[in-house]
Amino acid sequence: MTKLLYLASQSPRRRQLLTQIGVRHELLLPGADEDSEALERAIAGEPAAAYVERVTLAKLAAARERLTKRGLPAAPILCADTTVVLGEGADERILGKPSDDEDAAHMLEALSGRTHRVLTAVAVAEGPHPAFPPHVLVQQSVVRLRVLASDEIVRYVASGESQGKAGAYAIQSQAGAWIEHIEGSYSGIMGLPLFETAQLLRPLGWQF
Repeated sequence: MTKLLYLASQSPRRRQLLTQIGVRHELLLPGADEDSEALERAIAGEPAAAYVERVTLAKLAAARERLTKRGLPAAPILCADTTVVLGEGADERILGKPSDDEDAAHMLEALSGRTHRVLTAVAVAEGPHPAFPPHVLVQQSVVRLRVLASDEIVRYVASGESQGKAGAYAIQSQAGAWIEHIEGSYSGIMGLPLFETAQLLRPLGWQF
């Protein structure tokens, strides 16, 4: 039988990318009693790479506990988290998911005509048992958007594409036409860097 992976993510893009590389998976999503958004809260002064790794490992720990509570068959679990970062060092600013349309517009205005980084952390655990420590990798890409007119931002935000997206845009949406240059991983910018994901899954028996 084909190996099974639990994906603890609501992102349809991550499902699409796992399917692209032939990984059979089932969703392991938070229940109504879990505050999954609380796991993504930033800590003041925390570097972006540390933030995205911490959030991903926290999501993975919650998913492992969820698997045990639900009495599901043991299988590896994968979690990921993506964040957009403007600036470097002390000037670093993390752009998570916008809280509303106004917040989304402000994020896009900040990204307009500038280069930013997209960090995606991927973590995998062999199953719920704590004897199997998780493994995590962080992938970074660099993206530059062209200068955006205010009416373009208004139309994009009105389309609904900004909501639920770090940095208020999705590279696979119409915003792809704004991107002048990327350096790194297109799939990582989408939310699941396939090279790094394959590196984590090969030791668990997947072949790519």
